[in-house]
Amino acid sequence: MPPLDAIDRALLDRFQSGFPLDPRPFATLGAALGIAESDVLSRLDALQASGAISRVGAVVAPGRAGASTLAAMAVPEARLDEIAALISAYSSVNHNYEREHRFNLWFVVTASDAAAVQAVLGDIASRTGILPLDLPLLEAFHIDLGFPLQWN
Repeated sequence: MPPLDAIDRALLDRFQSGFPLDPRPFATLGAALGIAESDVLSRLDALQASGAISRVGAVVAPGRAGASTLAAMAVPEARLDEIAALISAYSSVNHNYEREHRFNLWFVVTASDAAAVQAVLGDIASRTGILPLDLPLLEAFHIDLGFPLQWN
């Protein structure tokens, strides 16, 4: 990953939360940073392509829109990369991650409703031969996942 310049760091730092809710949010971001809307978009594309960020999008509280569940799978080590890539290809899965546990691959599935979530889990089971463990939310906790890239 190439080093981030000052504008990239400011873009990521200032808008991890408080993203502008207006018809042209990237123009608003650009104006705040002194760059053009097209520069904001090309920088975000480059950051995503380099792996510096995984996505740009809203985080919606569970149960407020659609349905979701946390899932875990016990994947043989030899198949971990293959199955992680397959899971990441689902548009309803934001990301997945490895954990040091018998259930070593974890991910969140989001969809329009509970039946659609179950359909994704069923499809994953069918395609991998491994049944995902469905861990529905019982109690919500808010964890701010913003991480500063610059310190004053």
